[in-house]
Amino acid sequence: MKRHTQHSRRGINLVAAALFSAAAGAATMVTLPAEAADRQVKMLLDWIHNGPNSGFVIAKEKGFYKSAGLDVSIEPGKGSGSTAQLIASKVADFGFSDGYVVASAVGRGMDIKMVAGVFRRNPTAVIALQKSGITTAKQLEGKTIGIATGAAQFQQWPAYVGGCKLDNSKIKIVNIDPAGYIASMMAGQVDAVAGFAQGMVPGLEVRAKENAQILWYADCGVTTVSNGIIAHNDLVKSDPALIKTFVAASLRGFLYGRANPQEAIEILKKYQPNLTPAITNREMEISWTNWVTPNTAKKPLGWMSEDDWSATVKVAKQFGGMTADVKTTQLYTNEFVPGDASFVPPQN
Repeated sequence: MKRHTQHSRRGINLVAAALFSAAAGAATMVTLPAEAADRQVKMLLDWIHNGPNSGFVIAKEKGFYKSAGLDVSIEPGKGSGSTAQLIASKVADFGFSDGYVVASAVGRGMDIKMVAGVFRRNPTAVIALQKSGITTAKQLEGKTIGIATGAAQFQQWPAYVGGCKLDNSKIKIVNIDPAGYIASMMAGQVDAVAGFAQGMVPGLEVRAKENAQILWYADCGVTTVSNGIIAHNDLVKSDPALIKTFVAASLRGFLYGRANPQEAIEILKKYQPNLTPAITNREMEISWTNWVTPNTAKKPLGWMSEDDWSATVKVAKQFGGMTADVKTTQLYTNEFVPGDASFVPPQN
């Protein structure tokens, strides 16, 4: 009986020890800090994945978003206008859209704002084959120009004509789908076309093997802010920390791509496998020329000028059909742009 009692006590002690160990382990597990999950963010591009907007996928693949605690999904868009509408509807957290479009959208009541400017200079240009002999805007008189009716380039055409002091009665404008721009020039149906240079010139040079002549709208005083990061004002007000974090990481992506273009192309291939490297490289090169304006010189990438936005509103009112009294403070903010010198891009 005594032996049985001792054996029972030993068993009880073993059970107690096991329970104590389990409890201690459980306590340890409870006190260990849980690893916080990255904040999920949805980003909507202006168009398909391409050279000019590659900064976002570079930021993702290089871990800039991850190190900032963000898990960012990046989806292609269907044009700046569509992206602006979807951000206004809160379909995504951030978008990449043209400033001229944003101004018009806010004028129609959309509650969105640009929180960082990337293409701060108007990328619209008249583009001709170099062999056409057209080297100045004045030489467009007596010529036929193809422009997609209703596009920003068409809306801004009167401003270009006025700024260059051209006689518009001597220029014939024909409506052409952008997909047919290059073919129309090659066939001699038009002498030049108007569109976003960074999207048109690379194909002309690489696929058609033709040198291009670029006549920038901006050189004739058509100042409009182009693509930047946009967000709904509700998000701007409710989560400024997220805006600041996302903007900084994204801008790092663009700057990294400019410093490492070949690596940028390899990264972009993951999202656009059928890209032509030479075209993508040229897209990026031309887009870089639109990063800096006289009013944003030596400022960090992302920082926007009040004068540039005022000019954008003026053009939109004169030629884009804007009737609302839109203030520039409704359109943009520099609140979330990093002030660090490392964000200042090359000035060429």
